[in-house]
Amino acid sequence: MGMLRIMSKRGDDHIVWDNRRAAVGDPEAEAAVREAERIFNEARAKGATAFKVGDGVGPTRIDQFDRTAEQIVLVPRVVGG
Repeated sequence: MGMLRIMSKRGDDHIVWDNRRAAVGDPEAEAAVREAERIFNEARAKGATAFKVGDGVGPTRIDQFDRTAEQIVLVPRVVGG
């Protein structure tokens, strides 16, 4: 299973997809991957930072969507003043 977590002022939203089903062309799983990638790309274009997180491995910053990631966390750009 893969998960995209999007941090926001509402807390965090998430999209989950099944990598095995997506790999064999399951339409529902493929649609979830496409939606997660769309959200990832939009957030990155607005300055969000993305981290890939997995079992036994610390967070790794990423710039490209990784559909095989166990979990991707998107953190929006922090704006201060």
